[in-house]
Amino acid sequence: MGDVYPKIKLAAVQASPVYLNREATVEKACRLIREAGAAGAKVIGFPEGYLPGHPLWYHFHPSTTKESLRLATELFKNSVEIPSPATDALCEAARQAGAYVVMGLCEKRPGTHGTLFNSQLFISSKGKILGKHQKLMPTVGERLVHTGGYGDTLRAYDTEYGRLSGLICGENSNPLAIFALLADETAIHVASWPNLPGRTSLPRSERGVITGRAFAFMSKAFVINACGAVSDEMREVFAYTDEDRVFLADPELSGGSTIIGPDSKVIAGPMGPEEGILYADANLEDCVLAKVKHDFAGHYNRADVFTLVLNDRAPEIFQRQSMLDRRAMETNATMPDRVSEGPLLANEPAIQSTSEPPSRSTERPRAVHKA
Repeated sequence: MGDVYPKIKLAAVQASPVYLNREATVEKACRLIREAGAAGAKVIGFPEGYLPGHPLWYHFHPSTTKESLRLATELFKNSVEIPSPATDALCEAARQAGAYVVMGLCEKRPGTHGTLFNSQLFISSKGKILGKHQKLMPTVGERLVHTGGYGDTLRAYDTEYGRLSGLICGENSNPLAIFALLADETAIHVASWPNLPGRTSLPRSERGVITGRAFAFMSKAFVINACGAVSDEMREVFAYTDEDRVFLADPELSGGSTIIGPDSKVIAGPMGPEEGILYADANLEDCVLAKVKHDFAGHYNRADVFTLVLNDRAPEIFQRQSMLDRRAMETNATMPDRVSEGPLLANEPAIQSTSEPPSRSTERPRAVHKA
């Protein structure tokens, strides 16, 4: 009989946040998670920066006006710490739904007053945090409020349906990031997209389809393209000129969520600009069939020619000497073969390179991917 691969329902949530209101948006997100779970979805993807909203005002407002600075302050005040009461509520909704959730959010470091990450939070069907992905490079106006993440959050997560991954907006076109995830054997991928494209970009639906089909073709994974919707409230916040109001009134610019199969064919969508949840049935055996021809991290590549090394260590900008000394002693205690050489030095590179910051200690180490 051999292996039997699961058949599950995937869901892409296309919705607008209650803009820059964390608590109200968490409540709306939990309602949407429960709705998708009640419909049978086992993996649910959300748009980029859904909590508490994406800093799209920078497409329209000058960056240093009072209004831009006020909005940036509100973004920080309403961003999400991991873990926090906000993530607790999301986890409980995922548990009730019996579904894995990939939530786009603006993340801030616990107990701080500055620095934000553009992140995806991965939650299990048991209501536990699996980990997160932080967007490696902020795009355009995001650079005014977001810093880039590191390789320690670029990975796929185990589920009973196959490995689950995610990337945010433009990095779904980054060839090296894509290869890292396909080498990590992703089978279901969530591509999170914002509510609007830039003025010179393709409409969101067109960009999502092009990128999602390309990702699916290379990875042989299912792709959930979760695109944001735009509310009237957001249009009022974003508009800076009459020309902006005309641009924002175009319904073709937003929405366009799709779900794509491992053969790169669109199996659900695209949606219009409306809010809603898009569903598709997925047979994970299709991933096997697609890799019969091309497995770019396996039989259809050359490890003797190409090798990708992923730096999965997050740098630390500040360290206390006492902590370095303690790490040195702990490392020395576990390496009896080096006793005769004396204690390790606190600034010895080998020690720092093998230590993870406490806040990232839940991430599974993954260092080398070979094509």
